[in-house]
Amino acid sequence: MIDVLIVGGGGAGLRAAIAVAEQDPACKVAVVSKVYPMRSHTVSAEGGAAAVIDIGDTLDEHCYDTISGGDWLCDQDAVEAFVAEAPRELIQLEHWGCPWSREGDGRVAVRPFGGMKRERTWYAADKTGFHLLHTLFQTTLKYQDIIRYDEWYVTKLVVDDGRVHGVVAVEIRTGRIETIPARTVILATGGCGRVFPFTTNAAIKTGDGMALAYREGAPLKDMEFVQYHPTGLPFTGILITEAARAEGGWLINKDGYRYLQDYDLGTPTPTPKLRSMELGPRDRLSQAFVHEQHKGRTADTPYGPVVYLDLRHLGESKIDSRIPFVRELCRSYQNLDPATDLIPVRPVVHYMMGGVHTDIDGATPIAGLYAAGETACVSINGANRLGSNSLPEILVFGRRAALAAAEFARAHRDGEPRAVRTQGEDERRLLEREREGRRTGERVADLRERMQHTLEGAAGIYRTGDVLAKAVDTLADLRARAEEVRFDDTGVAFNTELLNLLELRTMLEVAQTIVACALNRQESRGAHQRTDFTARDDDSFLAHSLVHRAPDGTPSVGLLPVTITRWPPGERVYGR
Repeated sequence: MIDVLIVGGGGAGLRAAIAVAEQDPACKVAVVSKVYPMRSHTVSAEGGAAAVIDIGDTLDEHCYDTISGGDWLCDQDAVEAFVAEAPRELIQLEHWGCPWSREGDGRVAVRPFGGMKRERTWYAADKTGFHLLHTLFQTTLKYQDIIRYDEWYVTKLVVDDGRVHGVVAVEIRTGRIETIPARTVILATGGCGRVFPFTTNAAIKTGDGMALAYREGAPLKDMEFVQYHPTGLPFTGILITEAARAEGGWLINKDGYRYLQDYDLGTPTPTPKLRSMELGPRDRLSQAFVHEQHKGRTADTPYGPVVYLDLRHLGESKIDSRIPFVRELCRSYQNLDPATDLIPVRPVVHYMMGGVHTDIDGATPIAGLYAAGETACVSINGANRLGSNSLPEILVFGRRAALAAAEFARAHRDGEPRAVRTQGEDERRLLEREREGRRTGERVADLRERMQHTLEGAAGIYRTGDVLAKAVDTLADLRARAEEVRFDDTGVAFNTELLNLLELRTMLEVAQTIVACALNRQESRGAHQRTDFTARDDDSFLAHSLVHRAPDGTPSVGLLPVTITRWPPGERVYGR
C-alpha cells in the first residue's frame, strides 16, 4: 500500500514527493499525474518568486503587502508561516540547481512586482517556472523509490467513514482502470481556469482536485475570487508576464496615453507616479481596462478590445537580457517584435484564489486528505493574489502538506478496508458503462463552450446579482444535460472523448461553486466586484466563503471567520 499518494505532478506535487522521500525514506510515495510532470502548468510561470532576501526588506513588510493585497481576506497565521519559510525554499532550489538570475556582484537578482513595496521577486530571466519545475523534477530522479503514474487521470477519491483510503484512476494510454490504495492522499492538481473561455491556463487545468474533494464532502473556500491578469495576448490568452512591466513597460490605450494615471490603484496619492503605476495590483489594473473600454479608449480587434503594452523604450538589449521569452512569444504568436512594435493585450483569467479548504499544514476536513498549491486554499491569497507569491506558495505548502501526510501515514498503519475494493469496482463499472457510447445528445464541446461563456458573463471582472442568479439556473441545466451527451469513442486506448467528458462534469461542478459564492458575497472586495454592492463590507463579509456539496448535488454556501493575528483591516495602499 502507498503511504503518501500525490495527485498532480507540478510544482506542489513534486515538492511534496521530495519532502517525503527526504524526511522518511521508508515511506512509500507515489505521484499520479494527468500529464508527464514536465508538461505540468508550473512550467509556464514566467515572472518570478517572492521571498525576502535584500538588506532593508523584512518579513513583516512581505506579510503586510500580501495581506493588504488580499484585501484583508488572508489568514494571517498562514501568511506569516509562508513568508518565513519562502526564503529557505528558494535557497533550497538554488542548492538543487535552479539558475536564479544574478547581479554583477553575484547576488541573486530581484525585481519589483505588482503590489510589492520592495523588490523581492527572485527570477530566472522570464522562464522562472520552467527552471523551477525542471529543478524539482530532476531532484525527484535522485529518489528511485518514488513511484510515478504518468498520464493517469484520477476519477474518484476512495473515502470510507470520513477517511481517505486511495483513488481510482484511468491510465490514458491503455484505458486500464485501477484502484490505488493509499494511507494518505495529497491533491496538487492546480487551478480551474478552463471554466472560463479566455485564460492563461493550460487545457489540463480543469479543477480536478477541487471537484474530487468537493464530491466526497470536503468544502471549497473563497471560490468567487478569480484573478484576471491584465496582460494576456488576444485570441490565445498566452500570458505576457508582469516582469515586462517590472522592467519598465507601459500600458497605453489606443490614443497612446498611459491611462492608469486616471485610476485609483490603491496608491497613497490620487495620481500615482508614472514610473510605478503599471505595477498596481492585478485586480485594479484589470478593472481599469473595463473602464477604458466603456470610455471607448480601447482598440477593436477580431478577438475583442485591447490596449497596448509598450516595451519599445526598453531597447533590444534589455529585452533580450531580462525578458527574452516575452520577445519569443510575441514573435511566435502575434508576428510582432516588442523591440519595435506595440503588444496588444487584454485581461485574461489567470489564477484561482479559492480552492479546497485546508489548514496551515494542508489538511482538509477529510482525515488523511491534504491539498497544496492552486488547488488548495490555505488561505494566503485572500481576495487577490500578489504576483510572484504563487511559486513560493507551492513550495512552502507542498512541503508542509507532505510532512503532515507522512506523519499521518506513520500513525495509521492499519490494512486496507473492504470499502476500497468495493468503491473501486463501482467506479470501474461506471466508467466502462460510459465507454459503451451514446449516439444521441449534445456534444461535450458545445456544453463546455456554453458553460465558459456563462461564467465569463456572470462571474467576470464585474458581477451583478441578477446575472449571477440566472447563471445558477443555466449551470444546473448544463450539468443535467452533461449526463446525456453524445459519446462516439468506445475504444480504450487514448480515449480523449471520455477524458473530455469527465473534465466537463468536473468543471461544471466547480463553476457552480464559483457562481454560488459570488452570489452570496454581497460586497466588492479584491477580484470580486459587485456593481450592485460596490463597497467592501467588513461587518458582514470579513469572512471566507465555505461551500459544501449538498445531498442533492447543489452548492451550499456559508461563512468562516478570517484569522487575524497582527494586522487589523485597513485601506488597501501600495507604494508607501
